[in-house]
Amino acid sequence: MLPKDSMANTFLVSLVLCVVCSLLVSGAAVALKPMQERNKLLDRQKNIIEAAGLAEDGKRLSGKEIEELYAARVTPQLLDLETGEYVPDADEKFDPRKAAKATDTSTSIEGEYDIGVARRENQTWVYLVKDSGGNIQQVIVPVYGMGLWSVLYGYVAVDQDLRTIKGLTYYEHGETPGLGGEVENPTWKSKWIGKQIWAEGKPREDENLMVGVAKGAPSGDKAKYEVDGLSGATITSRGVDSMLKYWFSDDGFGPYIQKLASQQGASN
Repeated sequence: MLPKDSMANTFLVSLVLCVVCSLLVSGAAVALKPMQERNKLLDRQKNIIEAAGLAEDGKRLSGKEIEELYAARVTPQLLDLETGEYVPDADEKFDPRKAAKATDTSTSIEGEYDIGVARRENQTWVYLVKDSGGNIQQVIVPVYGMGLWSVLYGYVAVDQDLRTIKGLTYYEHGETPGLGGEVENPTWKSKWIGKQIWAEGKPREDENLMVGVAKGAPSGDKAKYEVDGLSGATITSRGVDSMLKYWFSDDGFGPYIQKLASQQGASN
């Protein structure tokens, strides 16, 4: 038997403690993983519902209510950004963020709109909000781009006319609270409702993209398309402006929305 104060005994006790703690942590991680995955799914569904304005009068929904409302009103579709077509037999576990990191499943971001990230995925999820008759009322698309300190991830809901913003929400970012972090402010988010993405009466093409963030309060015709920037957060505001223009351009969801508008009979 080893002496209690010997180096060997101390090492042995430390080793046993490390093994026991490792087993406990690993066991907890495995046991909690299903709960973590469900919470991630619920958070995504909650933000999609928020962007679409589906909760009555801003009602705070329980997890069960979120799941039920999402299942009743929202249909996810995996979209090929190059063709503007849905991917048949899509894998429900497909992760666009992972796809954006691999060169064979992503595309380099180049051109007029710099969103501060190098690549974007070739396929991503879009979400169709339908009425009881199965008619599309809104299309919700994911957007992301660099702010001052972080990549901002959000959703934009586009109304039935496929030109008008129905809602915008950001669910993940690392911007400064009270400055760039104001992208989460309900008052600022509400200003986007009703803004037009493309010039009125013009085709949904890059040359007609008008949506964005203004320097100061937008006036005249620009008020139809722009929201005033966040006070003290110029770089974050520029990031929001760039990402909206990029994701609604021909390099983003432009071809898909044009095609869907044609199928739905939505006018210019």
